[in-house]
Amino acid sequence: MKTDTLRKILLCLVLSVVCSVSASVVDKHGWLKVGNGKLTDESGNPTQLKGVSFGWHCLWPQFYNTSVVDKVVNEWGADIVRCSIGLDLTDRSFEKNPELAYACVDSIVSGAVKSGSYVLIDFHSHENNLPLAKEFFTTVAKKYGNLPNVIYEVWNEPQEVEWSECKQYGEEIIPVIRKYAPNSIVIIPTPRWDQDVDKAADNPITDYDNIMYSLHYYAAFHKDDYRKKAEYALKHNLPIFITECASMMHTGDGVIDPASWEEWLKMADENGLSWIAWSISNKDETCSMLRPSASANASEWTDADLKPWAILVKYYLNK
Repeated sequence: MKTDTLRKILLCLVLSVVCSVSASVVDKHGWLKVGNGKLTDESGNPTQLKGVSFGWHCLWPQFYNTSVVDKVVNEWGADIVRCSIGLDLTDRSFEKNPELAYACVDSIVSGAVKSGSYVLIDFHSHENNLPLAKEFFTTVAKKYGNLPNVIYEVWNEPQEVEWSECKQYGEEIIPVIRKYAPNSIVIIPTPRWDQDVDKAADNPITDYDNIMYSLHYYAAFHKDDYRKKAEYALKHNLPIFITECASMMHTGDGVIDPASWEEWLKMADENGLSWIAWSISNKDETCSMLRPSASANASEWTDADLKPWAILVKYYLNK
């Protein structure tokens, strides 16, 4: 074999290795779709994403920057980040300071585009704020609807409401988003803090495709009875996305329950369910991943700035 030919072959091999190493999760999967009750890539192959959620933007806006996205994607191993735009809590909440909210969204989406990760834009309200949701999603879908890495979660954790209210809400908000983001996945809420996926499975939305349903759990509190709800929904082919989860009590505090956490992740892996762990924040509680010492600039974080929950999540992101 001639030397020049051998060199060309070696160069091609090197380039293929470099490309395979540097390819981002969005490069690999492209526009996500929903098919046969599963999240799939643009070619129809089943796809599971694992990621990290930012805390309420109105409480921890300092962490809503590209350095944090870069850290959790490129060093922690997250495929997706969740941008939680909060309502009702402070003067910095969306309804009182929309400029801050949109700036936070832009930082996280920009960071996701740069890092090649997916991003879930979450309207983080416990109450039914449909008019504000329409305003919010009109703005963000118009701005980001052409991006293949953006997913929309339209209502975080409805409380004691009927599934019919969640369903009607979804049916009203989907066309608002689809006007500008026709190819993007929309995630519909389920009753009782996104736990009653079984109710949605009995009467799902049928007029739209590319939709999924949100499931939340905190493993030390939500155990077999709640997993049975998820199993029921899966048997009925309901597309589920675990948009928020953690391993302690539902309050976000208390001790970590590794056994229940493992049971949940086993179910997720067996069924290809994507999950996002809560949260990037520095509150004095178990589920807040950062200590008060953590800088807003994530490039300055050390292991001493991370709580045990963050270290555990990093492990499972790479497992």
